[in-house]
Amino acid sequence: MDSIDVTYRFPAGTDAAREARVIAVGQTAGTWGPEWESRAGRLKSHLAQVQDVLPQADGTSLAVVRFPLANCPEGIGSLLTMVYGKYSLSGPARIVAIRLPRGWGVPSGFGIEGIRRVTGVVDRPLFMGIFKPSLGLTPADHARILEEAGMNGLDVIKDDEILPDLPDCPALERLRACRPALERIRKLRESRGQGEMLYAINLSGRADTLPDLARRLVAEGANALLLNVLAYGYPILEALASDPSIRVPLFVHPAFAGAISGARDWGLDYSVTLGTLASEAGADAVLIPTHYGSLPFSEEEERRVREILRGKGVFPVPSAGVHPGILPRVMADYGTDAIVNAGTGIMDHPGGVGQGVRAFFEAFDRYRKNQSFSPETLPEGPLKAAIGRWGS
Repeated sequence: MDSIDVTYRFPAGTDAAREARVIAVGQTAGTWGPEWESRAGRLKSHLAQVQDVLPQADGTSLAVVRFPLANCPEGIGSLLTMVYGKYSLSGPARIVAIRLPRGWGVPSGFGIEGIRRVTGVVDRPLFMGIFKPSLGLTPADHARILEEAGMNGLDVIKDDEILPDLPDCPALERLRACRPALERIRKLRESRGQGEMLYAINLSGRADTLPDLARRLVAEGANALLLNVLAYGYPILEALASDPSIRVPLFVHPAFAGAISGARDWGLDYSVTLGTLASEAGADAVLIPTHYGSLPFSEEEERRVREILRGKGVFPVPSAGVHPGILPRVMADYGTDAIVNAGTGIMDHPGGVGQGVRAFFEAFDRYRKNQSFSPETLPEGPLKAAIGRWGS
């Protein structure tokens, strides 16, 4: 495949064929006058072509525009400038799919297979927690929470995405405080035939400092990183994933995705921002809001993102409002190839952080055995306490 196919959706009442031609010409070589006619063949080789215009039952139309690969051999920054750039200012039009040639993007360094290898978890979903409260904790607080969670079996923990490199709780100091606990947890997991617990440290800063922070963290023993890719940009993720000195799993957070994908007739579908582009930029795992969680995310959008990520070997991470009581719904949607992510659903458990982790393992055990989650059928313990607080 030597081209890039982009599918646009136009609202009812739009002359979709005309707009698709505007994109094909205006977002590529444009028009030219007689003085360039002698080079028309070269110029035409850069023009995109409208492949199809498909009216939909709801009055909208889909148009497929094929762009020459030579216009954009690599890099999501130039890709987005080409396929949507100035045209995004023209009026309502939404990109619903981008089809790229195999091998075009930055490959994931770990993905599903690699993260399973590092953690030693091969036969179940991984369980992930989020430090809470989000802000105001000290590095020592992080270490205490991490150790309690990890000693009770948690596979991954991450900073909250809104925690930057604060002067009173900088990323390097968080890592240094947590490293002894991570080593004790590693030894415990090793005795159980498992690998490391991952701590995904949030990256923040200017574009000229962020990759250096990532390299310093990895040099001091960081074993995972978190990036708000929509806020910092896909080129930053591409740079991190391509850097041989940053060989740790890269977790991608969907913060700011709603500003780009939230409107029906504008922007890019979530399947593009969180699925296609995140995976093509080198993500190893991508957080996705669950449609039954705390954010208004549609079931169909969640499914499309999940399928695109798995097609690229990238871990989907169901998130936002996840707690032990809804684990059967998560399992029905995702199966075992997922990282189940909970913040409040672990950290605010009535019995504390450790019991919050154990509640998820108890829930998974009951799910495997096809046992009821009705409160009256549950034995006293972490799961019953969790369902008593958050329901099922």
